[in-house]
Amino acid sequence: MLRRAALVLSGLLATPLLYAQEVPEPAQFIRELAAETGWQESDIRATLDGARKMQSILDAISRPAEAKPWKDYRPIFLTDARIDAGASFMREHVDLLNRVEAETGVPASVIAAIIGVETSYGKITGSYRVLDALYTLGFHYPPRAAFFRDELKHLFRLAGEEQLEIGALKGSYAGAMGWGQFIPSSYRNFAVDGDGDGRRDLWNSLPDIVASVANYFVEHGWAHEGVVAERATAAAGARPFERDGLNMTSTVGELAELGYTVEAALDPAQPATLLKLEGSAGDEYWLVFPNFYVISRYNRSPLYSMAVHQLSLELEKARQRGLIRRQ
Repeated sequence: MLRRAALVLSGLLATPLLYAQEVPEPAQFIRELAAETGWQESDIRATLDGARKMQSILDAISRPAEAKPWKDYRPIFLTDARIDAGASFMREHVDLLNRVEAETGVPASVIAAIIGVETSYGKITGSYRVLDALYTLGFHYPPRAAFFRDELKHLFRLAGEEQLEIGALKGSYAGAMGWGQFIPSSYRNFAVDGDGDGRRDLWNSLPDIVASVANYFVEHGWAHEGVVAERATAAAGARPFERDGLNMTSTVGELAELGYTVEAALDPAQPATLLKLEGSAGDEYWLVFPNFYVISRYNRSPLYSMAVHQLSLELEKARQRGLIRRQ
């Protein structure tokens, strides 16, 4: 998103002022896409004529789960059912996951956690037509219209490259597709052919799905065996820290000097930033590191990255206990 992947939804919810912005008419989009691709305007227009504006999509994007506090967000994804299903998924596909982990350095538990958070291990991949989703948001959602129109262009290109029927593709309300919920630009740029059949199928080929999720992480700088996040303790006199998004603008040593320390033995020069979350038992402080940032390229919300990380830890525990191995 990837589903939510490029949706910086926090702070971008619709307001009357934002809705007053101008959104180009489809005719301009058609001319642009035709000029960029050489396709006939009539063919593009015929496809868009079959697209529908859907109020349910506009409603869904106005209430993202990422707007919740951590104490309410975490229980959505860190459930016994999702953890057990993840262990079963990893057990069933242990050879594939282990092979991709060995080839890419991306842990099998992280790959599984992404698929688990995104689609409950392939069970919920979205029921909206991708064409309808991107048309609705590209022409009727001013806060992110330019982004979604660009994704709509990628959808046309993707359909041609992968020989896909554009009107038949199903996905999320944001136009994300398949088990890993890749938006069209991510599908084009990061999906790979994991089964060697010459196609990249993120709906039906698990080797393609697993390899593509791992490749997304690799392409965004995943460090093999790199730390992701560590729970921190804030000293009584800890000084305030101004976070710059999830950019690693500080180091472990600098944050310790401010009063935020972790139990793990880490290099003081390790790049890091501080994350403060509203937990069920009060404020939680976390030191997060470059691999946490990489997860956030899938979805810019720190809550999402933390949910993926914590789910992956639970799945890794299951693997270490011997619950995930070839039968």
